[in-house]
Amino acid sequence: MFKLFWVTDRTLCPGDFLSRLEAIAKARPDGIILREKDLAPEDYRALAEKALAVSARYDVPCILHTFAGAARDLGAHALHLPLPALTALDQGTRRAFPVLGASCHSVEDAVLARSLGCTYITAGHVFDTDCKRGLPGRGLDFLEQVCQAVSLPVYAIGGIAAGNLAAVRAAGAAGACFRSGPMLCADPADYFAQLRRSL
Repeated sequence: MFKLFWVTDRTLCPGDFLSRLEAIAKARPDGIILREKDLAPEDYRALAEKALAVSARYDVPCILHTFAGAARDLGAHALHLPLPALTALDQGTRRAFPVLGASCHSVEDAVLARSLGCTYITAGHVFDTDCKRGLPGRGLDFLEQVCQAVSLPVYAIGGIAAGNLAAVRAAGAAGACFRSGPMLCADPADYFAQLRRSL
């Protein structure tokens, strides 16, 4: 099944972030990646504890991001890391997470992430996106090369929308990640329904 993930960015939230998180969790994406890298570790831990509780209510996996210590302290099942942070993490800590992901930007990144025990990777940015303003997307050929290089599930990220989702799947991706769309849309349930219809 092609999976749809929401990558959080609370700075985009026009209202209360936890309320929006609950609305999105209720829309039942295949996972939520709590990517709030600018927070202090103790603030991230406090937010992550609330996010894990919200996502559990709707049986939506919540993947913590960057803060391995907070993830370990909270008994989190899943952790996502930038690749440099993954390489700096000791093997014991990496193995403590049944679900381990990394952000990859090349075939070489993907191969390294696999060798370090990742169970999935994100690959991007595929298309032009405001998140990486001024940097052109790496394109579908890049995505296809990454998907062919590793046997792990590859989730595309960067400029993904309903109009290009089928092409992302055709390139071999196991799913896709969305950041601003779920945060800014009027109705998260309708947003994810439209994405699924586009497939």
